[in-house]
Amino acid sequence: MITYFFIFLAVLAVASALMMVISKNTVNSALFLVLNMMSLAGLFLLLQAQFLAIIQVLVYAGAIMVLFLFVIMLLNVDEETSLFSKLRVKYFVAFLLGVGVFAQILYSLGSFSDTLPTISSEMAQAGTVEAIGDVLFSKYILPFHIIAMLLTAAMNGAIMIAQHKVRTEGNK
Repeated sequence: MITYFFIFLAVLAVASALMMVISKNTVNSALFLVLNMMSLAGLFLLLQAQFLAIIQVLVYAGAIMVLFLFVIMLLNVDEETSLFSKLRVKYFVAFLLGVGVFAQILYSLGSFSDTLPTISSEMAQAGTVEAIGDVLFSKYILPFHIIAMLLTAAMNGAIMIAQHKVRTEGNK
């Protein structure tokens, strides 16, 4: 049964990623990205990494996508015709999303009724916050700090570019 869930979530992740790239409407692309992140969260649940699944939903599918949609709506992007508007792909995608949510509900109910296979105690600790923090701050401390410095430099660069545009527009 888990193999079927994996195949479904993997196909859903690939299909939603392709539709995100193919779609010409920016809002639809952002919604396909949310679907992709939800399917990745389902894959994390299959791997018994509950912490990563919850972070995937809360941080990426929740907070980051709200920011993406806010920027899209703030920019007033003109309505573009979708590549597949005549085929009514939206209904098919809505159906796939419904099936994905239903599959995740069934999976969560299966975990409460002990129908899922048991895992070893060592594997049960793999997805916890303590295990992730232990590996992150011991084995991967150098890449962690390098990424932190790169993100800080990118944020400073974005602020400098934004201030430069404001100054040049104000001088005119």
